[in-house]
Amino acid sequence: MKARAYLYIISAAALWGLIGLFVKILAGQGFTSMQIVALRAIASAFCITLVLCKLGLRHLRIRLRDAWLFAGTGICSLVFFNYCYFNCMQQSSLAVAALLLYTAPIFVMLLSLLLFGESFNLRKGVSLACTFIGCAFVTGAFSSGLTLTLAGLLYGLGSGVGYALYSIFGKYAVQKYSSPTITAYTFYFALASVPLADFNREAFARLDLTSVLCSLGLGLVCAVIPYIFYTKGLEQVEPGQASILATVEPFVAAALGMLVFAEPLTFGKAAGMLLIFFSIVILNLPKK
Repeated sequence: MKARAYLYIISAAALWGLIGLFVKILAGQGFTSMQIVALRAIASAFCITLVLCKLGLRHLRIRLRDAWLFAGTGICSLVFFNYCYFNCMQQSSLAVAALLLYTAPIFVMLLSLLLFGESFNLRKGVSLACTFIGCAFVTGAFSSGLTLTLAGLLYGLGSGVGYALYSIFGKYAVQKYSSPTITAYTFYFALASVPLADFNREAFARLDLTSVLCSLGLGLVCAVIPYIFYTKGLEQVEPGQASILATVEPFVAAALGMLVFAEPLTFGKAAGMLLIFFSIVILNLPKK
């Protein structure tokens, strides 16, 4: 049963790793980062509504007093981490922003210790270290002279905290609601990003068949399906373990860059991929 939960989480991370494919096309058409975030939220809300029409509208039933859970996954996590992530890119570089984003497992484990009494052992510590160093190699943070301002550092760490909060709020939510319900209300609350996107006439003029299809790809392939999988996995897996398993995402993103965008395979990227894979292996070793 737990093996299936691991597969759900790894599959979700693999689909998240495809985000760059759609984002590069939309960015090439002139959409800003926040506009892409808003397009993803709109497409995700639309796609999950279609899914619920098939599964049954009973999944939309929630108690009003539980709305804070979905405000947590949708606004505190999705909107907040995207806002911090894109600001960190402007303050520093993509490599530093990606590295700081993947401090999320550290925050998940710390919060899980406090909130869920989740145990921390040597195996998790080694896996966490391998994950962080692996992400640093994959993003190229060790291969160039990178500088970071205090504002960039705070934004980067904020993105890691925001990314981690989905595992925390999601763990509370799975105790009361199904995966489709949590995913649906996460994206409905994430529509709070739309007013921040500053859509103007020029932005609307860029909307064509390609941008619509890419937005739907971001919404269905890189949001609805993976979030359903990830939330389903949280039913059986501790948040700390889930966050480490999800770091297969930069592995997939790097592979996509090499296969689709002809990005070179450097020693650092190869070492980083192996370290991330090694961390997943360590995490799944028998306890004895």
